Amino acid sequence: MLIQLDMAQTVALAAVFLVIGKLIKNRVPVLSRYFIPSPIIGGLVFALIALYGHQPQSFSVELYDNMRAFLLMAFFTTIGFSASFEMLKKGGVGVALFLVAAVLLLTLQNIIGAGLAYIMGASPLLGLAAGSISLTGGHGTSAAFGPLLESYGVTGALPAAIAAATWGLVAGCVIGGPVGSRLMRKHGLKGPRQRAAVSMPAPTMGVSATQENATPQKEPLFDLSMYSVLLLAVCMGLGSMLIEWLQAKGVTLPAYLGSMLIAVIVRNIIDWRGFRFPQEQLDAIGSVSLGFFLVMALMSMKLWELADVAGPLLVILIVQTVVMFLFASYVTFRIMGKDYDAAVMAAGHCGFGMGATPNAMANMQSFTEVNGPSPKAFFVIPLVGSLFIDFVNAVIITAFVGVLS
Repeated sequence: MLIQLDMAQTVALAAVFLVIGKLIKNRVPVLSRYFIPSPIIGGLVFALIALYGHQPQSFSVELYDNMRAFLLMAFFTTIGFSASFEMLKKGGVGVALFLVAAVLLLTLQNIIGAGLAYIMGASPLLGLAAGSISLTGGHGTSAAFGPLLESYGVTGALPAAIAAATWGLVAGCVIGGPVGSRLMRKHGLKGPRQRAAVSMPAPTMGVSATQENATPQKEPLFDLSMYSVLLLAVCMGLGSMLIEWLQAKGVTLPAYLGSMLIAVIVRNIIDWRGFRFPQEQLDAIGSVSLGFFLVMALMSMKLWELADVAGPLLVILIVQTVVMFLFASYVTFRIMGKDYDAAVMAAGHCGFGMGATPNAMANMQSFTEVNGPSPKAFFVIPLVGSLFIDFVNAVIITAFVGVLS
């Protein structure tokens, strides 16, 4: 039996499974501990139901698929808006150095993933699904690029990327503490011991331009909600035109990349002119777009296709975990200065490079509870995670896909 859903029905069903994912996450502590996103949980529940229907060929559900491209473009446009060069300057050398370490890692992850996949006789593009797409990128980037890889003929790329991202969330939390502890012992480092006298700043997921910029700003013509929607719509439209123009010139790029690049330009022009920027409103739009995109992407996932790629995927992920341990210990630690703050950031980079910014924060929180606070680490990593890494990662992934396809 085939059940076909139109756009409104698909959105409604996605909303239902978003709620189901949230309820399950609230009731299963391990899911919260490892920061598994609610849309991933809800979408996987639906995918398991679809798998149950597929096995005896009893039923299948056909979702309205055209809306996902719009949601993806909206999300990556908001990512472009977060790339503020003013914020990079305010973050100082520490932010720039950690961004360099993060870029080196995600490039290495893609080389390892593609190389191992090729050695094992699989498509190098499948290796990218177990590279920075799923590890540094996490579930959001996995759901975004999985269908792109499948469009190049890589069967099972989406479920493989989602599985790899889930592995990364857990592995990043597991190895972070041991990396930091090993560096403390090996280099004889001492953390602050006056934790009771020193109030540790509460970790934040990001630093918005409006929070950091205390100088008076020019008010926009519209209220901030309308202002954010207008900016988003204009950048998406101009980005779409840019991609079409490039295609006419023989250059093929993903649709989201044009709007993301236009958003970067618009954001920095607004900063330069001193106008107020609606970062919170755009963050909310990006969060909603990503949530619905994720759950829809996983709802359309065919889990039965994962069996064919499980072996190579597992080998790649084990190697990536070992490389992350070594990279944080010998590269991140040295780049960040070989001191206590560097040890904290090395522990955080394990969560950051294998999972997401919340995992990095959790690693550093656990580590500093024992060894003392590190305000520098709690400033640098969230800033890079919230403002820069998704943009840089998307550009590098697109370059790798272009070379390998």
